[in-house]
This record gives sequence, structure tokens and C-alpha cells, in this order.
Amino acid sequence: MQGMQRRTIPTPAGFVALVLAVALVAGCGGSGKKSASTTTEAATTTSATPTVDRKVAALVPAAVKSKGTLTVASFAHYAPNEFFASDGKTIQGMDPDLAKSLAALMGLKVKVVGAPFSTIIPGVSAGKYDLGMSSITDTKQRQKSVDFVTYFKAGTSFYTNTTGGQVINGALADLCGTSVAVARGTTQQRDATAQNASCKAGGKPGVKVFVYPSLTAASLGVSRGRGRIGMADSPVAAYLVVKSASGHLKLTGTPYNVAPYGIAIRKGNGMARPILAALKALMADGSYDTILTRWYVLSGGITNPQINGATH
Repeated sequence: MQGMQRRTIPTPAGFVALVLAVALVAGCGGSGKKSASTTTEAATTTSATPTVDRKVAALVPAAVKSKGTLTVASFAHYAPNEFFASDGKTIQGMDPDLAKSLAALMGLKVKVVGAPFSTIIPGVSAGKYDLGMSSITDTKQRQKSVDFVTYFKAGTSFYTNTTGGQVINGALADLCGTSVAVARGTTQQRDATAQNASCKAGGKPGVKVFVYPSLTAASLGVSRGRGRIGMADSPVAAYLVVKSASGHLKLTGTPYNVAPYGIAIRKGNGMARPILAALKALMADGSYDTILTRWYVLSGGITNPQINGATH
């Protein structure tokens, strides 16, 4: 969110404990600082960059090889998956690290470009970006515009203000008659909007949906009472709670709709196969687990990546 103070990643012990407490199964959307139009090279916190895998590199289309660099779009407001480092310029997190390692196996470089979440898929479809890696849930609807290679799994968690917020016992059905805060363009915005209609159709009070430009902005809204319940992907919701000032936020309810994250790829450009092959290679040599562990999201890892593996 523009103008929001960045906080550093919490200590592994504190973060892991919280993630385990919500049975993390990571999911789709936004949290962080700085203008979304900033362009930077991906941050790397990996101890070693993978060397080129010749079999994988041979699958890369000639047009991409000649360019040499993959431009990866990311909405860097979704810590710990993608967010700005303390310098306010470098994009870091799970997705940038994975992008760098995948590109290295293919014999390519990578540049991460900050972009509003809602513009990433249209940008990939139009050829403005080579890839979209920004905690994007692979859905049947989104597959009409782009192809995906699945690489993670996620569910939505709920959080609330510890002073004056609202505790829910279950999931979406408990939102009738309350207000929620979501980031624009996310699965959570879609779900909250659909639940509003469902509540009204069932003769119950609707859901007031506050839509914010980023998840950090949404969490600030919950802290201030503008949205009694916040909704975000499980690892991100856990992170927001950990970094909330003076413990103002807490998790509530149970996660729902576990689904795969996908790397968005322009349809028909020949990059789905090499990316899938590179991802499998990272999984086979342990690099994939190393990256997820570094960002405290290992329990969202998968073992069977697919091209267009949407569950709904």
C-alpha cells in the first residue's frame, strides 16, 4: 500500500509457530509498500543460483532465448510471497526467489516488474510480461486468458481486530451481516461479493465489502474498524497478524478453498513446458523446498506441478 511503513520479516520461530497454528496451506492476492509501478531486479536470498539444465534449456523457444531475460510481473504487496525490501525498491519473497531459480535452469535472467494485481493477467496475455508470479490462484476462468503452471497451494484465512473486531466460528457463511476488507482483484474480493449475494438470497443481512488497493491497506482498514473481518491467503494472513502493531490483529475462523497458485504464461508461446520442467528439476534437487522454507511457507508446497491444474 502506498505510503505504508514496511516492516521486516518476523523471526522464523514466531512466524512458523503462527503458520502452523493456522495449518498453513498458502493462496492468492496482496501486502506491502511502495508504488506498484516500480521495476526492479528480483531480490535473491538463495545461497546458490542453480546452473543451467541443458535438457530444460533446450525446451525454451528461440524467441525467448534470444531475448535472454524473462520479465516477471508481481504485485509486491503480499509478504512473505512478494514484497518490497527495506530499501523500498527491491522485490523479495518466495515468488522472486522461485522466478530467479527457474530462469537460471532455463539459461535465462529474470527481472521482476511491479504491477497492480488486476493488470497482471491482461499484461501477460498481451505479451507485456513474460510471466505473472504473484500468488495468483489458477482458476478455470483465468485459464481463458492465460496458461498456468501450478507450483503451490493456498487457502483463504480470516483475521480480525482484537479490539472491537468480530470473531467468526466457521467460514464464508458466517459473514452475513458483517463487513469485510479485501484487496482489489483478488479471489477474496470475488468470494466476499458472492457471499453478499448468497446471504441476501437466503433472507439474511448482506456482507458489506470494503475493497482496498492492497492487502496492507485492507489490514489497516481492519485495524481501524473499516471492515470487521479481513480476508487473505493463509500465509499472508498469518504474516499480517504477526507484524500488526501491538498485536491489534488475530486470526479467526477456519481456512477454506485450498487451491493451487499458478505461474501465468501467455497462451501458445511455448513457455509452459520448459517452466514445468524447470520446476520439477527444482523439486528433485531440493531447491524448491529450500526456497519455501526460507520464507516459512513449506507447508504450502506441492509435489505434482501441472499445466492448467485449476480445481475450480
